[in-house]
Amino acid sequence: MAKIEGFRVRNFKVFKDVTLGRVWSKRDRKPLTVMTAVIGKNGVGKSALIDAFGFLADALKSGVEDACNQRGRGGFQTLRSQGETGPIEFEVYYRESSKTQPITYEIAIGEDHSGRPYVWEERLRQGPKGRRSFHFLYLKYGRGMALKGTQTGYQIDEKIEQIDRASCANSIKADESSETETVELRDGRQLGIMSLGALKQHPRISDFRQFIAGWYLSYFTPDAARSLPLAGPQQHLNTRGDNLGNVVQFMEREHPQRFKSILNEIAEKIPGIDRIDTEKTTDGRLVLRFNDKGFTDPFYAQQVSDGTLKVFAYLLLLEDPNPPPFLCIEEPENGLYHKLLETLANEFRDHASRGKNRSQVFVTTHQPYFVDALDPAEVWILEKGEDGFSTIRRASDDPIVSNMVAEGLPLGGLWYSDYLDAR
Repeated sequence: MAKIEGFRVRNFKVFKDVTLGRVWSKRDRKPLTVMTAVIGKNGVGKSALIDAFGFLADALKSGVEDACNQRGRGGFQTLRSQGETGPIEFEVYYRESSKTQPITYEIAIGEDHSGRPYVWEERLRQGPKGRRSFHFLYLKYGRGMALKGTQTGYQIDEKIEQIDRASCANSIKADESSETETVELRDGRQLGIMSLGALKQHPRISDFRQFIAGWYLSYFTPDAARSLPLAGPQQHLNTRGDNLGNVVQFMEREHPQRFKSILNEIAEKIPGIDRIDTEKTTDGRLVLRFNDKGFTDPFYAQQVSDGTLKVFAYLLLLEDPNPPPFLCIEEPENGLYHKLLETLANEFRDHASRGKNRSQVFVTTHQPYFVDALDPAEVWILEKGEDGFSTIRRASDDPIVSNMVAEGLPLGGLWYSDYLDAR
């Protein structure tokens, strides 16, 4: 399973320079766990951190300019940290599997002469920056070189950092053992991994492109999930959840016995629900029926509570036969009964920790009951600094907190008692 071990954000909203987990520039940090939760007070940047992942996913699909204007982001100038003039930068440090060397993806987004967002620099490399770094892709102002095949990669001259736009492609020096090709993008607002990752001759770039394309960032709304979509099975739940009925239809058609078992398992985990089953409409659609304890007639998805529908959608998402490599959810606790949160946290962790069919799970939360189920190594605390920018640290970095949890005190309870926030 591909796994993000580190993520760095610079000049994006409230993040002047923030790193989670391990990146080459900060080798002393431990990698991100398969289950990660970010906590903090209101206004410290939890939503902004989720949006950093969302921005990268949107930029892959539609380019950096569209990504700056989507989901109410307000454009490049609004996204760039207040008072900063440098580019917005992201760094993703990940492994394709536990047996492979880590790979780093870096992108810097600035402005062109007309003030529109533009990809200044883009790298996909193995190893630290400098002469020991082997690149699969290096682009500066849309020009550069890309590796063909599965070789180690090519090396670039460190002086490339200072080259001008006109000569950048000619300044990249390929390793003699590598198969490389010169690249010049038609549109500098598109990511190189989007264009080149669609081609078979660039398998390393393609693998990373598929990794990001497979991210699931939840924008789930119960009202959307209550809609009755047109008939037709769909394999995966979309980000808004409005194809929930289509996914149910796919699961019942392709995995009928397993789907019955899944419905029974989910019913046991939702308070007050005795049984969940399906009913086929005359036009071929499949609707969910929730049987509440004490009632003879079932309730349909349009009638059940937001919390019940939300838990069902999350648990069904975790049962996807081909789950996303990275599952990102903002405040999954909203609308849920507080005693259900520890169960939900355990479900997320169990899913992230199991064998092949699993996702790396990343959530933000403001609920101590959810945090009670977590280990200090899984929890990161966002805080605002005196300069107005946010900083982040792992709960396990505080030996007092780690020792108290080892003694049996719940982590969420320590947070509620102000042991995790800055004092």
